[in-house]
Amino acid sequence: MHTANKEIRHIAIEGVIGAGKTTLATMLAERLGGRIVLERFDENPFLPKFYEDPEHYAFQTQIFFLLSRYKQQQELFQADLFHNYVISDYIFDKDKIFAYLTLQDDELKLYEAVLSAIEKNIPVPDLVVYLQSSVDRLMVNIRSRGREYEENMSENYIRELNEAYNYFFFRYKNSPLLIVKATDIDFVNKEKDFSDLLDQILRPNRAPVEYYNPMNKG
Repeated sequence: MHTANKEIRHIAIEGVIGAGKTTLATMLAERLGGRIVLERFDENPFLPKFYEDPEHYAFQTQIFFLLSRYKQQQELFQADLFHNYVISDYIFDKDKIFAYLTLQDDELKLYEAVLSAIEKNIPVPDLVVYLQSSVDRLMVNIRSRGREYEENMSENYIRELNEAYNYFFFRYKNSPLLIVKATDIDFVNKEKDFSDLLDQILRPNRAPVEYYNPMNKG
């Protein structure tokens, strides 16, 4: 049984589509008895249209996500007396990754105006766990979960997104960051992989940025 790390209360899991962030967040919440906060992507009515026609639906999709994530993040300000941990499967800052990748210049200016008015009120996680994965692994995971609106998602889009995520997190400084090389780990089906990863997440006295490569364990 893992004891609560008082230095870490709010843990956010991040990664490209198909990296396993929602699965890991759910597993962590169950193991730690934490409160789970999941991104409500199914509530975005523009998302299926975006995957069919990104150029025409990028702005609507992005603004809906921005305001939905803002509303949900506000709920994290409320004190939770029943859980030692709050586990989420995204960080608010990640919204920018998609915006800069998909929006046109004039749309981006409007997006940034809205963002600047609200982002100062967003809570910062005590730890962000970035699941870094290969494009091949991401594509396998996306295909295997069989979401209808993801069927036409191109490998090129995932490659661009993967590069954008790497660029973003190699420069991320808003909270402590654990970068996990997730391509060669199976925390879903192998208990030892999950337990080892959990030990890394809960380890005290962290550096601002740390890397965990399961294949290099001594």
